[in-house]
Amino acid sequence: MFDKKIYAGRRAELKKTIGSGLLLFVGNDDSGINYAGNTYPFRQDSTFLYYFGLSREGLDAVIDIDGDKEIIFGDELTIDDIVWMGAQPSLTEKCQAVGIADLRPRSEIAGFIDAARRRGQTVHYLPPYRAEHRLKLLDWLDVRPGGESPSVSFILGVVNQRNYKSEEEVREIEKACIVTADMHLKAYDVVRPGMRESEVAAQVAAVAEAAGYPLSFPIIATIDGQTLHNHYHGNVIHSGDLFLLDAGAETEMGYAGDMSSTIPADRTFTARQREIYDIAVASHEAAVERLRPGVSFESIYDHSVTVIMEGLKSLGFVKGDAAEAVRAGAHALFMPCGLGHMMGLDVHDMENLGEVYVGYGGRPKSAQFGRKSLRLGRELEPGFVLTIEPGIYFIPELIDLWRGEGKFKDFINYDKVNTYRDFGGIRNEEDYLITATGARLLGKRIPLHAAEVEALR
Repeated sequence: MFDKKIYAGRRAELKKTIGSGLLLFVGNDDSGINYAGNTYPFRQDSTFLYYFGLSREGLDAVIDIDGDKEIIFGDELTIDDIVWMGAQPSLTEKCQAVGIADLRPRSEIAGFIDAARRRGQTVHYLPPYRAEHRLKLLDWLDVRPGGESPSVSFILGVVNQRNYKSEEEVREIEKACIVTADMHLKAYDVVRPGMRESEVAAQVAAVAEAAGYPLSFPIIATIDGQTLHNHYHGNVIHSGDLFLLDAGAETEMGYAGDMSSTIPADRTFTARQREIYDIAVASHEAAVERLRPGVSFESIYDHSVTVIMEGLKSLGFVKGDAAEAVRAGAHALFMPCGLGHMMGLDVHDMENLGEVYVGYGGRPKSAQFGRKSLRLGRELEPGFVLTIEPGIYFIPELIDLWRGEGKFKDFINYDKVNTYRDFGGIRNEEDYLITATGARLLGKRIPLHAAEVEALR
C-alpha cells in the first residue's frame, strides 16, 4: 500500500469536493464458485482500495463529512481464521497503516447508517455492480435491487480524482505494464502450428504468476480474433492462422496493465495478412502521434479509423471518400469497437461508475454502431492513463447482415470483403500516460511492425 498520508489526502479532497453528507463505501466479500468455502480469487472494490487501501474481504466504510468521522467496519480475525489462513497483522494495525483510527464491528454499520438517515443526513453511494452490494443497499437503505439512485456528485468526485494518476500510481501501473509486456513476449516466442490456444494461454499466465501478479482480466488467446472478447481456448493453431493475444497483469496493489498483440502462426505473415496488418499498424501510429493534452480522444478515433478506411480503399474493400464513410459509420464493419479506454485500478478504469462520467466528462455518448463502443471521447489531460488499440476485423455475421440490408453499399465493396470472411481479426494495444507535452509509453515496448514481429518468430 501507499503511505497513509496519500490515503488521508485523497479522503480529505473528496470530503471537500462533496461538502456534506455520509459517503458509503461498499467493500467486496468472498464469493463462492460452487460452494461457500471454494471461493473465486478475492478482489477488493477499486474505489475502496483508492481511499482506504485495504485488500481484505468483509470490510465496508463510511466518511461522515458533517461529523468529521472516517470509519471502517470490519471484524478482527478469530483463532479459527488464523488456523486456516495463518497469522497476520491485526485489522486495527492495518487500519492505522492507512490513517484510520476508528474501526468498528461490522454489525454496527446498519445502525450507524440508520441513525444518519433519521438525522436527515444524505447518504451517498456509488453504482452497485455485485449482487452482494445490492443486498447491502437493500438492508441498509431499503433500496430494492434495480431501483438504485447512485449519487452523481459522489460519482463525479471519485472520477475527478481517480482519472488523474499521481506519480506513485504511474510507477505502480508501469510495474504492471512491464510484466504485461513479458507475457506478450512469451507468446511471440512460443506460438507454433499444432499447439492448442490453451497451451499458449497457460504459458502467458505463468509469466504473471511467476512475477507474483494476478491477471488483470481473463486472457484472450485465440485464432478467432474477429470475436472481440473471445475467452475460448480450445482451438488448435494451424499454419496460416493469425493468433490474437489480449492479456494483462495486475500488481499486488491492484493496478492494471493491458496489451494486445497479433502473431502469425508461421514465422512470417502471408502476403494478405501483412497488407491488413500494416494498415492496422498505420492506424495505431496515427493515433499515438496525436496523443497530447487538449486533444479530443474522439477526434483521434476519427483520424485512426479514417486511416483504416483509406488503407482498405487502396486494397479494394472500400470505395468513396474515407472521411465521409467514417462520418456515416461505415467503418464499423471493420472496427465495431472503440480505440481505447482509461486504465488504472481497473483495467477499464471505473467502468462501474459510468463511461459518460469517466470517458466523456458528463457529455452524452453517440448511439451510432461502432462509435457507441468508444469508451473514451473527452479531451485528454495530463495524468490520464489510457490504451491505444485500433483493430481490423472481418466478422462473417456482421458482413452478412449489412450486405443483406444493403447497408453502406456506396462505401463498401461487399464482393471483395466476402473473400476475407475467414480472415479473423487484428489488434495491437499499448498503454500510454498523457504528459504535459505529449504522451509516454508505459512499460517495455512489444513488437508492433511486421518486420519486428517476424524477427521474433
